[in-house]
Amino acid sequence: MTIQFAFQELLKRLSDVYEQREAANIADLVIEHVTGQRKIDRIINKHFLVSVPQQTTIDLMTADLQKSKPVQYVLGEAWFMNLKLLVNEHVLIPRPETEELADWIISDVDKKDTKEISLIDIGTGSGCIPISIKKMRDYINTSAIDISDDALHVAKTNAIQQNTAIHFHLINFLNETEWDQLGKYNIIVSNPPYIKASEAKSMSDNVLNFEPRIALFVPDNDALIFYKNIAKFGMTHLKKDGNIYAEINEALGEQVIRLFETYSYKNIELRKDMQGKDRMLKVTIG
Repeated sequence: MTIQFAFQELLKRLSDVYEQREAANIADLVIEHVTGQRKIDRIINKHFLVSVPQQTTIDLMTADLQKSKPVQYVLGEAWFMNLKLLVNEHVLIPRPETEELADWIISDVDKKDTKEISLIDIGTGSGCIPISIKKMRDYINTSAIDISDDALHVAKTNAIQQNTAIHFHLINFLNETEWDQLGKYNIIVSNPPYIKASEAKSMSDNVLNFEPRIALFVPDNDALIFYKNIAKFGMTHLKKDGNIYAEINEALGEQVIRLFETYSYKNIELRKDMQGKDRMLKVTIG
């Protein structure tokens, strides 16, 4: 079977589940992942033969994709800040808006006069935030925590593959007694669970059926639970003039601001993502 025929067959099977452009993008990713042939290579070498084992792999991946399994989980990889990271169902798939959060931190770090900087990521998942920051600014002393041992395994694997030294801790952040294991930091960053349970009904199946719910949802009656704990944690674990950066639910920006104000944080900045949604926040401790 030629690579072009394999692509067309894959595209045909995916078109029943995905919009045409998305189906084509996914098909490109699968063919490149399995054969090593990029889209331009496939066009130039359209008679390149796909081996029987490669076709078997494509068929298995296609079956998963037809069940709406995200292509990142099917391939076992996702890109974040130009880094290829391992992902599976134990961690969230990194999003572009989280890249914006990491980029904001790097931009602010570059404005500082000192390189004596420590950072902790709360709920690290795949480790995408601390690993990308450490990769770009190696002098930052970087730590990360998560409640999931499976997620930490993914994050540790990514840190090793990216040759980044990260201090990982298995901690239930909502249990304040476990905070004693941690030090003080110049930067606290988090992309915590922030989707209300009642919002699940409006979400797509590829998220609901495959991404870890523990990393997505919070109770409707305590939607700010993680931000409350982050604010408390910062009072004892953030160094003077340190900053907290957090990704937020676009509908809860003003509520999150008021919460941090009650803890006397200052210079509170709400920032929109590229889609114009209130998506991230930065605060400073006095």
